[in-house]
Amino acid sequence: MKAFRAAIMTAGLFALGVSPAFADTTLTVGKASANADPIIPVNIGFQEGIFKKHGLDIKIVDFSGGAKMAQAMAAGAIDIGDGAGTEMAFIAKGDPMIGICESASTFPFLGVGLPADSPVKTAKDLKGKIMGVSSTGSLTDWLAKQLSIKEGWGPDGMTRVAIGNAAPGIVAAFKAHQVDGDVGEAALFYSMEENKAGRLLMSVADFQGSAVSGALFASNKLVSSNPAAIRAFLAAWLETLDYLRSHRDEVVKIKAKLTGYSEAVEAKDYDLTLPMYTKTCKFDAEGIATLKQAFVDLKLVDGTPDMSKLYTEAYIPKP
Repeated sequence: MKAFRAAIMTAGLFALGVSPAFADTTLTVGKASANADPIIPVNIGFQEGIFKKHGLDIKIVDFSGGAKMAQAMAAGAIDIGDGAGTEMAFIAKGDPMIGICESASTFPFLGVGLPADSPVKTAKDLKGKIMGVSSTGSLTDWLAKQLSIKEGWGPDGMTRVAIGNAAPGIVAAFKAHQVDGDVGEAALFYSMEENKAGRLLMSVADFQGSAVSGALFASNKLVSSNPAAIRAFLAAWLETLDYLRSHRDEVVKIKAKLTGYSEAVEAKDYDLTLPMYTKTCKFDAEGIATLKQAFVDLKLVDGTPDMSKLYTEAYIPKP
């Protein structure tokens, strides 16, 4: 009789689309940033009950950067990392995790912003200008250099100055004309347009192609102890992205509450960033190659890494 009841319960769970192996499975998810567009879908999936539907009870922890997320992974404090492709460099350095999904492929969520009264009209007008970046050797520093190279000016066609990535500091630098522009969060520049403090000139996706802008990671411990939970997480993630694509108004409202930006700003940001989300989690060869070059340029690793050892597609749900 017990076996019969168990069989009935299992059949019921499968009918609901829930794998019984994951009932009551708890995963701690560490985010490298609280509000970055490639990362924030995990909050949407959590709020809409999508992870719960897949039998996962997720606990979300926000970190102020990929390095701190990687440290938490190394300390065994998180099971899943939600960050950028650049966090793969920590795997090359020995962190006990593996890339399991390319969640976003390009950088439309980052852009080149200008002071509101800037005379700059196109990227070509930035030659010789002072460009703000978050810090020397950062991703935004590398992207500013890439823009200069692709405009034909060489890596130093603009003077790059570290001004941080906090909104008040960027606004102050714009008002004081300490910089002519900044590589930062596109939504921030949309918000500046509302306040007449700045404007978005262009998306980074306008000049930088695929580069694994978003990635998900699993701890080596989870890989060895519960690979089925990783598959369930990715299935829920992909379902969340399907929800994101088909529920614009709902997603805009959720993001506005999370980020503090207005719904008008988040609506613009939604339209700008929607194409970057991958539909399969598979890693793009071009993006991996670009990421490899970025690792070398930014000196994130010693030598040239074997990228194939930094990620796996073994846990991606089969169509």
